[in-house]
Amino acid sequence: MVGSSTTSLLVLGAGAVLGSALTIAIISWRSPKGSSSRKLLGQLANPSLVKNPTYEPFLEPSKTANGEVETTYDNLLALPNLSNNVPVEDFLHDEIVNEQFTRNAQFFGDEGQLKVHRAFVVVVGLGGVGSHAAAMLLRCGVGKLRLIDFDQVSLSSLNRHAVATRADVGMSKAACLQNHFQRIFPECQVEARNQMFDASAQDELLSGSPDYVLDCIDNIDTKVALLAACVKKGLKVLSATGAGARVDPTRIRIADLKESSNDPLSRSVRHRLRREHDIHGGIPVVFSLEKPKVKLLPFKGPNGEDAQPSDYQVVPGFRVRIIPVMGTIPAIFGQVMATYVVTQIASMPVQFEPVVNLDVEHYGILHQRLIEREELQFGSAEAVEVDREEVAYVVRELWRGRSARDQDSSNVGRGMWRSMNNLTLTR
Repeated sequence: MVGSSTTSLLVLGAGAVLGSALTIAIISWRSPKGSSSRKLLGQLANPSLVKNPTYEPFLEPSKTANGEVETTYDNLLALPNLSNNVPVEDFLHDEIVNEQFTRNAQFFGDEGQLKVHRAFVVVVGLGGVGSHAAAMLLRCGVGKLRLIDFDQVSLSSLNRHAVATRADVGMSKAACLQNHFQRIFPECQVEARNQMFDASAQDELLSGSPDYVLDCIDNIDTKVALLAACVKKGLKVLSATGAGARVDPTRIRIADLKESSNDPLSRSVRHRLRREHDIHGGIPVVFSLEKPKVKLLPFKGPNGEDAQPSDYQVVPGFRVRIIPVMGTIPAIFGQVMATYVVTQIASMPVQFEPVVNLDVEHYGILHQRLIEREELQFGSAEAVEVDREEVAYVVRELWRGRSARDQDSSNVGRGMWRSMNNLTLTR
């Protein structure tokens, strides 16, 4: 045993040393002088170059009435494009890019990964959910991103933002992500838009035929406007509902909007879409089956006394009261969204966990019903060779909790549970 363990350690150690040597050799061998890979290697070799000074001329320090120094972006649209301008079709042949995404290509295959590189995704709302979704889309190799948010990074948002640091506080969320993204995957075309989505700007913000739109907005009015615009334009859209006040990551689901009846935000959005735009479903959403653990905090005015939140709204319709957020849950929402979009683009769609899960006892009832049905029809249940676990697999994974006669059922909420209770198994 001692000799075996020693051998294993030696093999692992040798592998690590060999891997380091190969990396050094590959980096030394790659890329002719002047290429984009050479520029990136220069940054890797000199960490001081990773700090991006290109943005500094666009920062205008100014003083408040109290004499405090503020830093703001004077013109976000004038921010330079720091891309290394490697054509998307050459990503798989560029040594640096190819090595960066080698695990993705091994997972999706070269053809699937190239689809991801060619993809154009719009992310609207860059807070806890949207920043993580955008960051993972970038790390998966999406070749073009349009990032839209009118808000700025705040100290209180650092508990859930994907990349922001204290140095980014006060910066536009869109510019913050663009800045960090250029250091991660500079070949990606990142377009930062420091503005709010509304119906008047929808043609501009949704232009360019995006492959997917991610709705990570937490305001109902804006969310409804975005979803309605995407449906009318025929754009694929994935929406995130409320991630605040939740703590259980195992209860996060992806389903059609009409099935997300346990989520208050989904319910409000569904009602508005049906009433105002005659949209009854067909929009996938990420939501939690978990009931909120905490409530909105009471709103206090400047004097510390209770006040009307509507009196302090900077933007009409936007929530002023604070909802407590555990930063891990918005991050997981964003990761789920990125996973869904990338697998769809790479032609590797995933069957996600169904919304309604039966308990173990109910699977036992279905198993017993199957036995009784076999005995009634064939006089014997000897042909039943499935157990409860296999019954659970058939119901959940194969039929998604739906009857074979009614796969497109519009039942939601209590109706969904009633239909599940009426299920039975047969040959």
